[in-house]
Amino acid sequence: MSIIRDVTIKAKDYLADDRILIFVGARQAGKTTILRQLQKFLEEKENLVYFLNLEDPEWLGLLNESPKNLFKIFPIDLSQKTFVIIDEIQYLNNPSNFLKYFWDEYKNKIKIIVSGSSAFYIDKKFKDSLVGRKKIFYVRTLSFKEFLRFKNEDTLSRKDFMAISLFERDKITAYFYEYMIYGGYPRVVLSSIQEKKEILRDIAYSYIKKDIHESGIRQDEIFYLLLKLLASQIGNLVNASELANTLNVSKTSIDNYLYVLQKSFHLSLIKPFFRNIRKELTKMPKAYFLDLGLRNFLTGNLEGFESRTDKGQLLENVVFRELIEKYPIEEIRFWRTTTKNEVDFVIKDDIAYEVKVNPKLFRKSRYKTFFKNYPQIKLSLISLNAKDGSVDNCKVLKPWEV
Repeated sequence: MSIIRDVTIKAKDYLADDRILIFVGARQAGKTTILRQLQKFLEEKENLVYFLNLEDPEWLGLLNESPKNLFKIFPIDLSQKTFVIIDEIQYLNNPSNFLKYFWDEYKNKIKIIVSGSSAFYIDKKFKDSLVGRKKIFYVRTLSFKEFLRFKNEDTLSRKDFMAISLFERDKITAYFYEYMIYGGYPRVVLSSIQEKKEILRDIAYSYIKKDIHESGIRQDEIFYLLLKLLASQIGNLVNASELANTLNVSKTSIDNYLYVLQKSFHLSLIKPFFRNIRKELTKMPKAYFLDLGLRNFLTGNLEGFESRTDKGQLLENVVFRELIEKYPIEEIRFWRTTTKNEVDFVIKDDIAYEVKVNPKLFRKSRYKTFFKNYPQIKLSLISLNAKDGSVDNCKVLKPWEV
């Protein structure tokens, strides 16, 4: 039996309405499994369900010829509600028209549920004709709580992490160290330590290569060099012009590569938080990977956390990964001034987090400019090594407590 994902649970609440359900995310993040989980749930409720994978060229050819050919593929009875689940919808020549046709003609009779390999295709092919007709679910690699479930720690995953025993905290810490190094691709999580590196290699050089080619990029080597550069520069400002000069390509190419990386769910860019435009940086974003295992593989370093020289970068990235489970990307920002005063993460207008490998090095006085400009924002520290609940009158949290 497959382990139920959080997004599956959320999607169940939308099975009864008329909207098309669309699941988009990175390849190998578990979209097909989620569709199968929904199929099983619907069938257990005695619904009529059909499943179609458009990697099959025969079915793809028929539906490209005409949306009506769906009735040739399946014996759909319009006298009862039917659920049609389609995996890899982006392979259709015009998925937008296909879905619009069935919503307009059969929305009370046929409920369509689909997956797409990346949001890149949703943006390019799913035009405004689907406004009001669709509900999009984003499928990332496993969150830490899902990771625990995949490790047969369902009870632990449902705990309030702010109120656990010392024994439970030690277990969570051990699991979190593994999560930081190998990430949350389901196949990676379920494999042995000896197999993890090879699976990550397969994802990096086979599945990402599909994203590259299907997005029209022809310079594989440059794309991978950019990926590796970004993996080594977590927490730094992303200067597209500097990257273009380093890689000897145009800034337009770098902008396009960054777009594809975001729409393929490998990378997120967060924007700066500011009120004073003259004194605070306002343009360049910071980049974080959506899977730590992929990031570490690209840096060529899958060593344990304690022996690494990039602890700060790794910890900052995993904190971002936790934050994005709770907040929309547009609400996660960072603060930095022209004089390089910086706070790692600012959430909305009321929460801020500074990530420290060694919290003893934190001095509240270094953030006086931030406190002066934003007295209403509460700053907390995030660290794995804090033994006390506060440092210099600032609360200290574990990464999984944010």
